[in-house]
Amino acid sequence: MESREASSETEDLPALFERYRPRLFALAYRMLGTRADAEDALQDAYMRWHQAGGRHIASVEAWLVTVVTRLCIDKLRAARTEREVYVGPWLPEPIVESTSGTEAQAELASSLSTAFLLLMERLAAEERAAFLLHDVFETEYTEISRILTKSATACRQLVSRARKRLRDNRPRIDVNPDAVRALLERFVRAVHAQDRDALLDLFAREAAWTSDGGGKARAARKVIHGRESIVRFVLGVLARRSDRFAFDPAIINGEPGLVLTRYGEGFAAMSVSTDGAQIVDVFIVLNPDKLRFADDS
Repeated sequence: MESREASSETEDLPALFERYRPRLFALAYRMLGTRADAEDALQDAYMRWHQAGGRHIASVEAWLVTVVTRLCIDKLRAARTEREVYVGPWLPEPIVESTSGTEAQAELASSLSTAFLLLMERLAAEERAAFLLHDVFETEYTEISRILTKSATACRQLVSRARKRLRDNRPRIDVNPDAVRALLERFVRAVHAQDRDALLDLFAREAAWTSDGGGKARAARKVIHGRESIVRFVLGVLARRSDRFAFDPAIINGEPGLVLTRYGEGFAAMSVSTDGAQIVDVFIVLNPDKLRFADDS
């Protein structure tokens, strides 16, 4: 982790905090899966930073990363209980951009797909923190040891376990974004045409469709498995109403996706995972509490 010496005498506290905000947000969002929770963690961290006044802090970045990581571990443990009573499937809050290239998105671009964040849900809080810090943010084990107050050996074991769990479940294929866009374009055409055969060709045999309405929007309460069931759902729910809304291309969690709009207002964010030839998973967030379509992340 890059270390920078800083003092409140040479740069004011808010400016110092803002310097590291993109990196801190990237960490917090990956840990917690929602922008609102990540922003809460950063607000709590800022309050502690302000109270500390920059006194006796050799590395501002290391201090802030430590505080944010520990806050996220506490919030993640509390969130586990809340998600047990969540209505229907839970999906991460999408980061939606009309275009790529913002500073915040540059920090978020690696290993940030919806599929990846769902895999992260399989990890315990400290496993998740250790893995992100080491494999995503390239933090040394000695520093992770200090952040988690565990031995370096214990931190290595946490990362090793996390890697194994993720390796056993992650897709083996990296798909070119252009291939994803092409599949999404085919999907939109098939929906508008209500073309059952085209939809069947589009989805893998064991594909899954996950909708997150959170009890606040109409959505499937269970994951839909198998392309036959998915196509019946798409034809019965989306296709016959497709004249009432539009599919707009977007960047969702750093990857090509779609925003569903009605009268110019977004009401759903859709992303997919693919093998390059067919859609393997669909993730569609309809919970209005999780949707923010402006490029303000």
